[in-house]
Amino acid sequence: MTQLVRRLEREGLVHRAADDHDGRAVRVAVTDAGRALLAERRRLRRERLTELLGTLSPGELRDLTRIAGEFLPLLRRLLQSEAGE
Repeated sequence: MTQLVRRLEREGLVHRAADDHDGRAVRVAVTDAGRALLAERRRLRRERLTELLGTLSPGELRDLTRIAGEFLPLLRRLLQSEAGE
C-alpha cells in the first residue's frame, strides 16, 4: 500500500499529511489532478459502456436489464454479508 501511495504522490494524484490526532497515522487525500483523472476515466468508461450497449438488440438490452435487476440485489447482499464477517 505504501508503494502505491508513493507512486500516486509522485504523479501528483494524492498528497499525504500527518494526522492531527495520531502521530503514527498519515492522511492521504486526492489532489485536483487526481480528481480530474478520475473524472476522465469515468467519462471514458461511460462512453465505452454506451458503445457496447449500443451493439445489443432491443430484446438483448431488455434481457440484460431484467437479469441485472435480479442479479445486482443478490450481489449486494453477498457483499454486505462478507463485509459484516
